Amino acid sequence: MAATRLRTENWKRSLKSLYERGGALEISLAGAPQVEREIANLIWRVRILSLDEESIVVEQPAAFGQPIQVNQGSDLVAIIVIGQNRWMFKTQNLGLVDVTSRHGRQTKGLRLPMPENVERCQRRNFYRVTTVGLNLPQVECYPLLDSQTAAMAEAANRVHIQDLNEAAISGRAVDTSQPPVLPEVGPSFGAKLVNVGGGGAGLLIEPEDRPKLDSDRLFWMCINLEPDIPAPLGVAGRLKHTHIDSLQRVYAGMAFEFGFDPKHQKFIVDQLCRYAANLQRADGA
Repeated sequence: MAATRLRTENWKRSLKSLYERGGALEISLAGAPQVEREIANLIWRVRILSLDEESIVVEQPAAFGQPIQVNQGSDLVAIIVIGQNRWMFKTQNLGLVDVTSRHGRQTKGLRLPMPENVERCQRRNFYRVTTVGLNLPQVECYPLLDSQTAAMAEAANRVHIQDLNEAAISGRAVDTSQPPVLPEVGPSFGAKLVNVGGGGAGLLIEPEDRPKLDSDRLFWMCINLEPDIPAPLGVAGRLKHTHIDSLQRVYAGMAFEFGFDPKHQKFIVDQLCRYAANLQRADGA
């Protein structure tokens, strides 16, 4: 039997092993099929809380301790990640359930039906299979040269996005041609937002930009979730770890930094919650 086929047929064994090690799934809101535009998929890493023949229970996605509301009936895409191997499947939130964690703590989790089958992702396009595909958000990254200038840029980012939201509600025209206010930064490079966790984000960076990660540890990130969020979210992040995949792309784990202006944390959390709510509103869930 070919190695690829064997790995695909053994996905249940891999999922059980992942659960026993205290591992996580990646989940994303699928978005409404009737929406003609391509959405940007936010992917959340969520621990597997329980597993049986009929269902998988995972923790609620969260941002800095605030749960992201996932409505019962919302369509999801789930990804099993083990090393550089990924399997994807469509699923649905069957609702919140009470579960006892591995450490004996009572908590609530999302109950997902156990899939009948999954599809293995190719390493060159590891979030797209024949039945479903995810569109990773674009991120513009800049080395942050002077951290003292971050607070000014964060405040400007909040004002700009709030102004655009208010203008959309009132029908007022807004000049969108002005470039965003940036802190003192170096030359930019592009990345894709692979996942969002409780306090940070994972970025995928192409091989040609690897040298830009070596010397600078603090970065300014502009995360594009347009049009639901009318301008890129500006947020500082500290590089915590990296690893290189088989295609020499870099996975960079960034921890959000909100010490420059603590008010910006609530703003970012609110925008992520709003984005998730908009997708589910369009889905009718």
